Amino acid sequence: MAKKRSVSSRREKRVPASEVFTKAPGKRELAELTKLAKMPDSKIDFSDAPERTRAGGVLVGRFYRPVKQLVSLRVDADVLAWFRGRGARYQTYMNEVLRREMQTRPRG
Repeated sequence: MAKKRSVSSRREKRVPASEVFTKAPGKRELAELTKLAKMPDSKIDFSDAPERTRAGGVLVGRFYRPVKQLVSLRVDADVLAWFRGRGARYQTYMNEVLRREMQTRPRG
């Protein structure tokens, strides 16, 4: 008998965190960054930059590290089992999935 799939959750294509968060800039991005570095701050258009939030974070080297917060969260048992099946770092992966969703959908 075939295993029943959950209707509440859609299968997510797994993307390695290294691809999302630590991808080296390409030639076009480097050229644009170089051009911006030469411009005075008063000439740079920041209108499309996201607003700064009060959530907080820490700069580690040149990378931003958001502050982690311990929460209690109720999820469906099959969803939790699926994430746990991904390995020891399932909570980190859950956070990455939630972050991707947060970044792709406008706040409502």
